[in-house]
Amino acid sequence: MKITRVEAIPFAIPYRKPLRFASGEVSAAEHVLVRVHTEDGIIGVAEAPPRPFTYGETQAGIVAAVDSVFAPQLVGLSLLDRETAHVRLGRTVGNPAAKSALDMAMWDALGRGLDVSVTELLGGYTDRMRVSHMLGFDEPAAMVAEAERMRDTYGITTFKVKVGRRPVSLDTAVVRALREALGDAVELYVDGNRGWTAAESARAMSEMADLDLLFAEELCPADDVLGRRWLVRQLDVPFIADESAVTAADVTREVLGGSATAVSIKTARTGFIRSQRTHHLAEGLGLEVVMGNQIDGQLGSLCTVAFGAAYPLTSRRAGELSNFLDMRDDLLAEPLRISDGELVVPPGAGLGAELDPDKLRHYRRDR
Repeated sequence: MKITRVEAIPFAIPYRKPLRFASGEVSAAEHVLVRVHTEDGIIGVAEAPPRPFTYGETQAGIVAAVDSVFAPQLVGLSLLDRETAHVRLGRTVGNPAAKSALDMAMWDALGRGLDVSVTELLGGYTDRMRVSHMLGFDEPAAMVAEAERMRDTYGITTFKVKVGRRPVSLDTAVVRALREALGDAVELYVDGNRGWTAAESARAMSEMADLDLLFAEELCPADDVLGRRWLVRQLDVPFIADESAVTAADVTREVLGGSATAVSIKTARTGFIRSQRTHHLAEGLGLEVVMGNQIDGQLGSLCTVAFGAAYPLTSRRAGELSNFLDMRDDLLAEPLRISDGELVVPPGAGLGAELDPDKLRHYRRDR
């Protein structure tokens, strides 16, 4: 089960429409497929989605980091040397998506070699999760129409609404329109991607106080330390730390400092090893946990549901698992399917993912 080769393959698949939010906009999934080969002929796969406006990584940067820095550190290790791999990757600062994809590809290969699913290796609590769909910036009527389509077509009844524009009334009007159109049967929460000040966030949450929101996420910058604490103290819904709490140490700082009361786990930036650390810490602290999305494709969403389904805490809330629906195509031979508002972990060893070689040839950017 020793690692013999590591590949980083850039690919690009367009979105049906640009996805817009406070920290940036994307029109295509310019991601990196990571493959870990073993001496037994097993190949583990995962997806690295660069988010330069959040973590500083680019597609070319991920490929370069994997090829020139990380691959030499992993080749020769056993798939069971997960902590050694974690330590070696940790010697290099940053590069969260690259490191996470390598970690998850190793878990996929391990599961394939043992003929066990990754969800079972991690904990095996359930085989499915409820799905939350992200609604990006648009006019109220368009966002309502998208939410209705997701509800009627896929049975999704939880929606994460991107906010953070100025004036705040642009976004509070959208959330109100969604609540009025969809009624009390759906769950709504808001994510500001650090777009407002603490005072703007407080005003917005006051304007939406009657809308029965589930959570508020990253409404204002974490480096406004006093403002953020002031805001969180007055909220009556859990405040999710996302990009401000990537590591377990970040979670400890944010929560004990009064800057957050819940946490988002994104396997695309913390893999399975570091996501486990955050999960166990959150469980010990009694925090709400949401499985987040890095605007992943189907392979990335598969990693998220594999981890989220493994534990009671992470499967309790709807996970952000539907952003691949915004893509025009994908790399999987058997597409993921959302039905009755749920995504089921595919059967099979590892992640249960098989790639379509024709699609990979068509969308890869290195040939």
